[in-house]
Amino acid sequence: MEAQQEQHNKSRVVKVDSLQSWDFYFNQATNQGCPIVVHFTASWCMPSVAMNPFFEELASTFPDVLFLTVDVDDVKEVATRMEVKAMPTFLLMKEGTVADKLVGANPVEMKKRVDEFVQSIRVNAA
Repeated sequence: MEAQQEQHNKSRVVKVDSLQSWDFYFNQATNQGCPIVVHFTASWCMPSVAMNPFFEELASTFPDVLFLTVDVDDVKEVATRMEVKAMPTFLLMKEGTVADKLVGANPVEMKKRVDEFVQSIRVNAA
């Protein structure tokens, strides 16, 4: 019973801590046809930090989507590669490309966009 509870409390958001881990998760998800939602954040950016619990909640709601978080100060190369210039920035990706981008801390808009993104993928896969 404790193991189940522990599993239930485990985060579904994967923290990217290097360019190598980004490449690993990005390539694995892309090869498996798994959509990705990325939160580009910074520890000093209060709107980004405020979005963390909401991002966790979204990850729990959509178990068939890979949720990644990237601290732009820790992994500058990824932020540069993805042309992230402001925090928070959220990228919705499928098949290795950006399908949608949202800049700013807007939980209502974020949920709406992720809902639409996932629905469009499920329709295309059916």
